[in-house]
Amino acid sequence: MRPTTPSCDVVVVGAGVAGLVAAHALSRTGRTVTCFEARDRVGGRALSVEHSGLTIDLGATWFWHNEPLVVTTLDQLELESFPQAVVGDALFEATDLPPQRLDGNPIDTPSQRFTTGAQSLPAGLAADLPRGVLHLGDPVHRIRQDDHRILVDAARGTVTADHVIVAVPPALAVEAITFTPDLPAPLHQVASDTVVWMGDTIKAVAVFDVPFWRAEGLAGTAFSYRGPFREFHDHSGPNGGAGAIFGFAPAAAGAATVDIADVFRAQLARLFGEHAYGPREIIVMDWANERHTTPTQRSPGASTAGFGHRFFQEAAAGGRIHWASTETDDAYAGHVEGALRAGMRAARAVEASLGGP
Repeated sequence: MRPTTPSCDVVVVGAGVAGLVAAHALSRTGRTVTCFEARDRVGGRALSVEHSGLTIDLGATWFWHNEPLVVTTLDQLELESFPQAVVGDALFEATDLPPQRLDGNPIDTPSQRFTTGAQSLPAGLAADLPRGVLHLGDPVHRIRQDDHRILVDAARGTVTADHVIVAVPPALAVEAITFTPDLPAPLHQVASDTVVWMGDTIKAVAVFDVPFWRAEGLAGTAFSYRGPFREFHDHSGPNGGAGAIFGFAPAAAGAATVDIADVFRAQLARLFGEHAYGPREIIVMDWANERHTTPTQRSPGASTAGFGHRFFQEAAAGGRIHWASTETDDAYAGHVEGALRAGMRAARAVEASLGGP
């Protein structure tokens, strides 16, 4: 007798914030869910690590007071937040001039950070899923449909489902996953051309014994036209102790992590002075080289123009394939709030199709 292909109501592709909130919502209504994640961890672009007693966010960092789903989800998971440090003067560096000290901090706006790191939000959602829902280290490579069901081929096997939620960046999905039959050509083109948020970004974090810039009346914030790092922000924790500054730079293809760290160190010293020469450590994350985040072939027309596109608000494959990464949200694309909204939207669409409330 041939083995029976496992079956569920919904397959979710990707265990970032969007995929996990969709899987969580559907599981709570009694739907059977299988969530495939290519990495051996949850969170996607919400990645937090511990260094020198600090929780360092190497991806998503902030949320804002006008983002209610983040606040509600943190409350539900009993997670805490604290205000981003913004007090003090900022620095500005023109292309050909020494850094200038600004009066106050016009760069940062009031925002909140996750006390235990941004990854603690998806980790909390994952921990609340029924046993067997989450499949880590199991990338999906094909989604095919017949007259009645959808078959999802992952690295460790095939699952059939009534619906699929694609909760990875659209450009990555159309490169890494074969859709049979093909997606409609206009949808495929929009997906290919929708830039991956943070997909061409390097984030570097320097950890210091103390946040020395505060004693000098600085906010730890800077903006530079000279580069290569363009903006800098205080990344210290909420309870004193060690301090940290992080910076964003456009990705440099092929650059070694150690080279990026040296460049970051030199630019910090140029901006913040001699105290910045000796960080305790520098942690670098090059999102352009994350194969489960950023496609290997970038569309020459890639831009943010596809964010929240109407194609992503509509289900494909006769209403059975749904989009749910932060890029697909029509109001907060690129934010954690956008990922939560997109995941919940996809979950509602599935529930409505399956006859739920």
